[in-house]
Amino acid sequence: MKAKIVHDGEGRKQAVNACGAPCPIERGMRILGGKWTGSILWHLKDEPVRFNDLARMIGGASKKMITERLRQLEDYGLIERRVLDTSPVAVEYQITPFGQTALTFLDELRRWSDELPPALSERIAAE
Repeated sequence: MKAKIVHDGEGRKQAVNACGAPCPIERGMRILGGKWTGSILWHLKDEPVRFNDLARMIGGASKKMITERLRQLEDYGLIERRVLDTSPVAVEYQITPFGQTALTFLDELRRWSDELPPALSERIAAE
C-alpha cells in the first residue's frame, strides 16, 4: 500500500497509512541488492556456467562471496545448481524462468549505470 501524504497545517508533510512491512521496492532490493547478485544473474542469462568460470567472470568477488550469493539465489528460486557427472566433479549454475524475469530491469539498470556522470562512475568503481 502506498503511504498517503498529508499536510499538518504548519507546512510540514506527514505520511499516514504507511505500510509496516517492507514496500515492494525494498523487498526487491533485499533479493537483488546484495553485492554481486546482479552480476551473477547477468552472467547466467544466456547459458549455464560452471562455478570456476563464473568466479573468473566476476572479477573482484571472492569465491566465498560468490558461493554465498549463489546459495541465496538458489534458495530464492532464481537459479538452479546442477552437479555434473565429471571427474573431477564440477558444478554449474543456470538461471530459472523466475530469475529471467529480473533481467529486464537489470538491463535497464545497466543502461542507467552506463549514463552516470563520469565523476560518480569513478567514485563508485573505487569503492
